[in-house]
Amino acid sequence: MPEPTKKDETETENALPPPEQKIPQDGGTEKGKVWSIGESAPEETEKRDDSQRSTLFIEKPQSGSVSVGGNITFIAKVEAKDLLRKPNVKWFKGKWMDLASKAGKHLQLKESFERHTKIHTFEMHIIQAKENYAGNYRCEVSYKDKFDSCSFDLEVTESSQAAPSIDIRSAFKRSGDGQDDAGELDFSGLLKRREVKQQEEEPEVDVWELLKNANPSEYEKIAFQYGITDLRGMLKRLKRMRREVKKSAAFSKGLDPAYQVDKGGKVRFMVELADPTVELKWYKNGQEIRPSAKYIFEHKGNQRILFINNCTMTDDARYYVTAGDEKCSTELFVRDPPILVTKGLEDTSTYVGERVELSCEVSEDDANVKWFKNGVELTNEPKSRYRIKVEGKKHTLIIEEAAKNDNATYSVMTTGGQSEAKLSVDLRPLKISLALEDQTVRLGQEIHLKCEISENVEGKWYKNGQLIEASDRVKLYHKGRIHRFIIASAAVDDEGEYMFVPDAYNINIPCKVHVVDPPKLHLDGLGENNTVTVVAGTKLRLEIPITGEPTPKVMWSKGDKWITDSGRIRAETYSDSSCLVIDTAEREDSGPFRITLKNEAGEDSALINIKVVDVPDPPQAPNVTEVGEDWCVMTWEPPANDGGSPILGYFIERKKKQSSRWMRLNFELCKETTFEPKKMIEGVAYEVRVFAVNAIGTSKPSMPSKSFVPLAVTSPPTLLAVDSVTDTSVTMRWRPPDHIGAAGLDGYVVEYCFEGTDEWIVANPELTDKTKFTINGLPTGSKILVRVKAVNAAGESEPRYHPQPILVKEVIEPPKIRLPRHLKQTYTRRVGETVNLVIPFQGRPRAKVSWQKNGSPIDKNQINIRNTENDTIIFIRKAERSHSGEYDMKVEVENLVDKATIDIQIVDRPGPPEVVTIEDVWGENVNLSWKPPKDDGNAAITGYTIQKADKKSMEWFTVIEHYHRTSATINELVIGNEYYFRVFAENMCGLSEDATMTKESALIAKDGKVYKYPVYDDFDFTERPLFTQPLVNTFAVAGYNATLNCSVRGNPKPKITWLKNKVAILNDPRYRMFGNQGVCTLEIRKPSPYDGGTYTCRAVNELGEAEVDCKLEVKVTE
Repeated sequence: MPEPTKKDETETENALPPPEQKIPQDGGTEKGKVWSIGESAPEETEKRDDSQRSTLFIEKPQSGSVSVGGNITFIAKVEAKDLLRKPNVKWFKGKWMDLASKAGKHLQLKESFERHTKIHTFEMHIIQAKENYAGNYRCEVSYKDKFDSCSFDLEVTESSQAAPSIDIRSAFKRSGDGQDDAGELDFSGLLKRREVKQQEEEPEVDVWELLKNANPSEYEKIAFQYGITDLRGMLKRLKRMRREVKKSAAFSKGLDPAYQVDKGGKVRFMVELADPTVELKWYKNGQEIRPSAKYIFEHKGNQRILFINNCTMTDDARYYVTAGDEKCSTELFVRDPPILVTKGLEDTSTYVGERVELSCEVSEDDANVKWFKNGVELTNEPKSRYRIKVEGKKHTLIIEEAAKNDNATYSVMTTGGQSEAKLSVDLRPLKISLALEDQTVRLGQEIHLKCEISENVEGKWYKNGQLIEASDRVKLYHKGRIHRFIIASAAVDDEGEYMFVPDAYNINIPCKVHVVDPPKLHLDGLGENNTVTVVAGTKLRLEIPITGEPTPKVMWSKGDKWITDSGRIRAETYSDSSCLVIDTAEREDSGPFRITLKNEAGEDSALINIKVVDVPDPPQAPNVTEVGEDWCVMTWEPPANDGGSPILGYFIERKKKQSSRWMRLNFELCKETTFEPKKMIEGVAYEVRVFAVNAIGTSKPSMPSKSFVPLAVTSPPTLLAVDSVTDTSVTMRWRPPDHIGAAGLDGYVVEYCFEGTDEWIVANPELTDKTKFTINGLPTGSKILVRVKAVNAAGESEPRYHPQPILVKEVIEPPKIRLPRHLKQTYTRRVGETVNLVIPFQGRPRAKVSWQKNGSPIDKNQINIRNTENDTIIFIRKAERSHSGEYDMKVEVENLVDKATIDIQIVDRPGPPEVVTIEDVWGENVNLSWKPPKDDGNAAITGYTIQKADKKSMEWFTVIEHYHRTSATINELVIGNEYYFRVFAENMCGLSEDATMTKESALIAKDGKVYKYPVYDDFDFTERPLFTQPLVNTFAVAGYNATLNCSVRGNPKPKITWLKNKVAILNDPRYRMFGNQGVCTLEIRKPSPYDGGTYTCRAVNELGEAEVDCKLEVKVTE
C-alpha cells in the first residue's frame, strides 16, 4: 500500500526530541515505537488527548486476526444526537500513518448515516491482507472541542522461517527514501534484503556503543555518518537501554538490547537470575505472555528461557521480563524473507499497434514488484499507456497498442532479484488503398480531400510544403486507415498543392486544388438605392470593392458615354477595387453611373446614383406675433431652395436694437417654424433672425425682424382680505403684486358682484394707488363677491378673488387681548433703555383701550400710549426706576371687557455696601464683614467684589469676585504690610459705581497671634413654603399637550397639590405631575376646551402653606 509522503518525513525530522528528554515505555507494538516517524512520547500524547477527550464512540473497533490473503472489517459508531454536523474521523496505523490517503486496492474506508437512529457508522475494510499489515491501529473522532480515540491490533498469521541476525542501522532507516520497498502499510519490510543498489561493504561498527559513549550533541552527526534516519526511535531505545544498564540485584545476566529473526523463524530469549526462587514473568508490549505452542518456557538452573515459535510481524515488539520489582527489556525485529524472481522476462519483437505482454513469476503471491523502462520506474496509473496485471505469483506488463517509442529494455525488480528483456517494435509495410484526387471548386464551396492507407497510423497534411494545423476553419479527421481534409467554405487562398504524409513512413500522397470565383461587386457600404451624396465643390473618390478569380475587367459609364482613366471625371482600377473620381463636383454631375465587371467565370454590373448637394438658401425675415414680459413668439417660412438635402432644422439669433452683437438662442436644432425666445430684458427693443440647416451645412442668415419691446402685466395682488364690515359698506385690503415688472404699477381696480349673479361692478371708476378700499352703498344683509386687479401700461393683471362671499352686516367681536409670551413674565429693562411694547388685541366694533399703573391712571407725560384698531403700544423713551410696576390693560367693546397685567421692572446698578469692618487680624489673615447696600438697584444682589490696597502705594487689587456672603477672610497677606480693604456690591446690571472702604487699616504683624475661632450659632434652615416663580396665564391649542410650571422652596420639603377650579386633581390619567429640584410641573395631555379654567398649585409643610394660580385657555384651530 502507498507510503507516507516526503512532506511527512520532513516535518518529522524537525520534531525530534532532545537526547536528554525522558521517553517512557509504550504500551503499543514495538513496531510502532521503532519505525514511526516523528511520533511524540506516548505519555505526552495520552496526556494531551485526555485533556480534550470526551466520550463520542458508542461502538469502538475491536482487535482481530486474519490469515494472509483474507479480508477483515473494523467498525466504529458515533451517535449524532448532540452534533450539528458530521464528526471528523481519521484512521491511523501506528502513531502517525493517516490511512485516508492510502485507500485503494487493499484498503477501503466507508461511512454511512442512519437517520432514524441518528448514528454515524465508519468502516475500514482490509482486503487480501498481507503479513506486513499486522500491527497496532488507531481510530480518532473529533467534533469541535470534543475528542475520542480507540486503539486496536491486527494479527496476520503465516508459516515460520529461520531468523537471521539483526542489522541495527538498517532497522532505523526510514522507508520512502527512494528505496524499492516503499508503499506498504507497515515498515517491517525495511528488514528485507535490498539488492537494487550495490553498496560498498563497510566494516562492522557497533552503533549502540558509539551512541552510549557519545556526547548528546554528537547524536545527529553519528546518525548521518552511519545512515540512520530514524534518530528519534533510536534515541528512545537508547534511553531505555541506559536505564537498564544499572546493576541489577535480581538478574545476574539480562537480555540483549535487541534480537532479529526472519518471519516464520524461532527466537530464544534468556536471562540468568541471582535468586532462582524469585517469581519470573514475561511481557510483550505490556501484556503478560502465557505458555502455549507458540511461547515455550524453560528452566535450567538459574537460567530462564523463552522460545517464540513461528514468528510473525505481530511479534515485532518490545519484550521485558520482571523478577520481583526489577525489570529487564529488549527489542525483537521480525523481517520478511526476500522475494525471488523464479521466471524471468523474455525478449519480444512486434509491430506498431499490436498488443504486447511481458510476464515474469516471483516466489510469493501478490508480492511487491517494480517495473522499469530503461531504468525509469513505470506506474500503474489510469492515464498511463502501461497496465500492470498481477495474478498470484505471475506479474504481467501490458501495452495495448505498441508504438515506436516503446522500443526499450524493460526490467522487473523485487527485493530478492531482478530480470530484464528487450522489446523491439517495427513498422508494417504501407500500401495506398485510395489516393488523393485533384479538385476544382467554386469560391465558398467545400474542399474535401480523402485518402486511405493500409495501416492505422497518424499523419500530417501539407499545403505548398507548409504544415497545416487543425483549426475552426480547417478540419482534419482520422478514423482507422482513412484520413480526411475538409474546408467548409473555400477561399482564394486555399488554392495550391496539397499532400498527406503518414507518420514514420517516407511516403507522401499529393493532389492539386483549383479555386474559381465569378466577378462580384460589393456595394454594402453604399446608401439606399446605391446613392452616394457629395457636396458641391468638393472632390469625390468612390471606391467599390470587387472580387473574382481571375481578376475581372472593370468598365464605368454614364448614359451612353464611357468614362476613361483621365479627365475631371475618371476611373481607376486595382486588383481588389475600382474607383470613380470626380475632382470638383458640380450639380450637373448628379445622375446614375454604371459599373460592369467581366472575367472568364461570368459578369456583374450595378447602377450607382451620384447626388450633388449644397447648403440651403436663407429663410425670409421672421415675424414676431406675440410679446410677453421677457419672451416673444416668432414665426417664419422655410427657404425656397433646400440645396438638394432636406432641411434638418433652424438656428435662431437675437440682438438688442442698438447693438451689433448677435447671440444664438438654441444649440439644438429647432425642427418647427416657430420659436419662443426667452430671458429678454423687459422694456428693451430687440431684433431676431433665422438660419436654415441641412446635412451639408448652415445657410446665410435671414433679414432681421421688425424691432419689438417685451412688456408684461403684473402678477395678481396678494393677500386679499376683509378689513371691516358695516351695515352698508365693506372695506377690503390687500398686498401689492409679487412681480410688477418694467412697466410699473399704475393702480388697482376693485370689482364686486352680488352672490348668484355674474355681473361684476367696478367699485372705483378711477384707479386707486392704495392697498385698501371701501365699497359703499351696499344693501344690508346682502352677500357680495370681491376681486382686485393690478393695472399697468401692459394692461390688467389676472384678478385676485376673495375666497368666500362677504355678508354686509356689522358683526360684534368680543374683546380678546393677545398678550405676547415674553410679557406673561416680569419684563425687565435697565435704566436708560427704551421700552417699546406692542400688545395686539381683537374686538369690534370700536374697541376702547385703557391703561393703569399700580391701580392709578398713567401719566402720559412720562409714558406714551398709542392705540389702533388692532393693537396698543406703550412706549418709554428712557426708562427710569420709577417706571417699574404693574400695568393693567383693559379692552372694552360695548358691555364686554378683557383685561391683562404686565409687570415691568426697571433695574440699575446697586449702591455700595453700608459699612465694611475689620473684625479680626491674625497671622497673614484678615476677617472682614459688611452690611448689604440700602439700594439694591431694584434687583437682587448677586455677589460682592473685595479689593485690597497697601497703605504705602494705595494701588487696589481684586482678591475675591462674585462673593455671596457678607463676611470674608482674606489670606496670604504680606507680613509687615498695612492694608486697606473695600467692597463693591453686584447685581444683574453689574458692580456698584462706588465701593465702601474700611475706615481703619489692618497691620499684618510680624509676631504671630493666636487666632480665636468665632462661635457660630446653628443656622435654622427651616422655612415655610414660598413660590419663587409663579404660574403664568397660558394659551393652549386643542389636541397638543400643555404644561404649567412654577418653582417653590421650603424646609421641610413641602407637599405639592394641584387643583382645577379649586378642586383637587387626583388619579386623573389626563394629567401628569412632576417635581424636580423645587420645579413643579403639571402636564395636560391633549387638552380640549373643557380643560380651560383656573389651575392652582398648593405647597404645604409643617410651618405653613402657599398657593399660586393661573388661567388656562384652550383654543380650537379652525
